[in-house]
Amino acid sequence: MEWENQTILVEFFLKGLSGYPRLELLFFVLILIMYVVILLGNGTLILISILDSHLHTPMYFFLGNLSFLDICYTTTSIPSTLVSFLSERKTISFSGCAVQMFLGLAMGTTECVLLGMMAFDRYVAICNPLRYPVIMSNDSFVPMAAGSWIIGVINSAVQTVFVVRLPFCRNNVINHFSCEILAVMKLACADISGNEFIMLVATTLFILTPLLLIIISYTLIIISILKIRSSEGRSKVFSTCSAHLTVVIIFYGTILFMYMKPKSTETLNSVELDATDKLISMFYGVMTPMMNPLIYSLRNKDVKEAVKHLLRRNVFNK
Repeated sequence: MEWENQTILVEFFLKGLSGYPRLELLFFVLILIMYVVILLGNGTLILISILDSHLHTPMYFFLGNLSFLDICYTTTSIPSTLVSFLSERKTISFSGCAVQMFLGLAMGTTECVLLGMMAFDRYVAICNPLRYPVIMSNDSFVPMAAGSWIIGVINSAVQTVFVVRLPFCRNNVINHFSCEILAVMKLACADISGNEFIMLVATTLFILTPLLLIIISYTLIIISILKIRSSEGRSKVFSTCSAHLTVVIIFYGTILFMYMKPKSTETLNSVELDATDKLISMFYGVMTPMMNPLIYSLRNKDVKEAVKHLLRRNVFNK
């Protein structure tokens, strides 16, 4: 590894699956296939949300943003991970690691806030349908989406700056596939309690607050649905939000378990993340963005019809 005066860190070594070449090849193939599915699936959702006039609504505007987020989030880490699987040199520069941390955290925070905005949109559509065009007008939902991005960028910038200012000594081995902020923090040869406090505040504001909004919104939605007398009517109304609810459960279930599960004192003081953390992080970073377009395609009639219309138009154009 490269060092300056034996104290200033120049690069990190990404441990990943080092020492298991066969597993690296297997994971390379699997993750490459998943990444292609992510690009195709989310790219298709973005395309139909732009081209199909029936989908020019706040819900699909948010969905387009969510798909774009998933593409950006995975692109910040997957290509470099794939290269490391095939390369003997598994290092990343300090500045490159900082950029990867910033982009990954910005996309993750933005997605949390955006899912909260989408839950509010579903609440208004189901519980206040007559006021929906007024409440969720262009002057409302566009700033809501933009605000999600701004919050993500600000939160990520603050946390990344505090992490890169930490002193890093001899140990530069990140027991991870990419520069995950918790894994990098644990390499610092200084007290990181301040960073942990900032992360706790950020988690409360940008992960738990949107989650609270989602819980309140869906509690009110369920109450409203139960008031509908016909089972067919209840099923029809619930189908308009079931895809979003499924995505929320997968997304928040994974991220809350990964960042908030109890850790032993030994684990907290160790520079290594256990295998469970790495596998959960991989699931969160690859599986969730891959499943989002599949969930919305399988559980949403409008999306399925838009995809069929797009395919028929392409066939006829040929």
